[in-house]
Amino acid sequence: MAMATVTIMGGGVFGLALAWVCTQRGARVQVVERRHIGAGASGGLVGALAPHVPENWNPKKAFQFDALIMAEGFWAEVAAASGQDPGYARLGRLQPLPPEGTDLARARATSAQALWQGQASWSVRPAADVCGLVPHSASGLVIHDTLSARLHPRQALRALAGAVTAHGGTVIERAEAAPRTAGPVIWANGHEGLGDLSVALGRRMGAGVKGQALRLALAAPHSPQVFAEGLHIVPHADGTVAIGSTSEREFDHPDTTDAQCDALLDRARAICPALAGAPVLERWAGVRPRARSRAPMLGEWPGRPGHFIFNGGFKIGFAVAPLLAQVMADLVLDGAERIPEGFRVADNL
Repeated sequence: MAMATVTIMGGGVFGLALAWVCTQRGARVQVVERRHIGAGASGGLVGALAPHVPENWNPKKAFQFDALIMAEGFWAEVAAASGQDPGYARLGRLQPLPPEGTDLARARATSAQALWQGQASWSVRPAADVCGLVPHSASGLVIHDTLSARLHPRQALRALAGAVTAHGGTVIERAEAAPRTAGPVIWANGHEGLGDLSVALGRRMGAGVKGQALRLALAAPHSPQVFAEGLHIVPHADGTVAIGSTSEREFDHPDTTDAQCDALLDRARAICPALAGAPVLERWAGVRPRARSRAPMLGEWPGRPGHFIFNGGFKIGFAVAPLLAQVMADLVLDGAERIPEGFRVADNL
């Protein structure tokens, strides 16, 4: 599609990553955001880019692995084009290991050698041998993987928007509708977009799941992130540590925090004693888009020629956005359908 005018509805990580890839391929691009860049779930705090466990391999796990491997190059290009730091660093992850989990963890270390193709490792180590925000471990052992990375969500979005505009694209904020265009329209507008799609198709295609998170003042810029008891504890380069998040399918207020946020803080401080006393800088709440299949949802909008869906990132949006953006650009610009198994719009029908 020579010099197509591509309209992308939504200024989160999916929309902006796709806009960047399309501009790199020579397309004219406009991103239209109803509120402001990062107004939805992508404007959160945590930024944990973490893999699935290296076992029971399937297309989704393989795709996420490929996305994590390509992330460093992708974000380096974005930084160079925009002159802005997205906060990316591949520093790994620590998980406390319960005494009864040692054998399983060591088996996964073996499987990671093959599944991760020698590009990252999963190992069991004494907690005393690692540095940074070391989690409390009843066994005295931690799992250390070198595939996990961090990204500063808001910095990453600013960098993407800057890269798009630097390459001739347009980013329009506070717009209810897109300017008229004959080119394709991609709907990457989060949980609200899932609601609109559900109404249009007459069936539930997904829903929003609220998450709450916190940001603390604590400098640990070179520390691996921590994952324990369902919590992500992610140190960033700006002297902060992000903690998240809750998963709330039922909620009254989408953007306010409550006692569940306080409980996150208490749990995180119990997991990582180094967080004790670190002041809270920010509490955040937002609604993440979760497609019916739980996987991201890509493809043509059924019965609506020229319109496409790019949604449903849920908890892995930042991790898979660089590679998914390539897949969507293949479809929108070249008509090439390379959507992974389980990621298609039809998988949610």
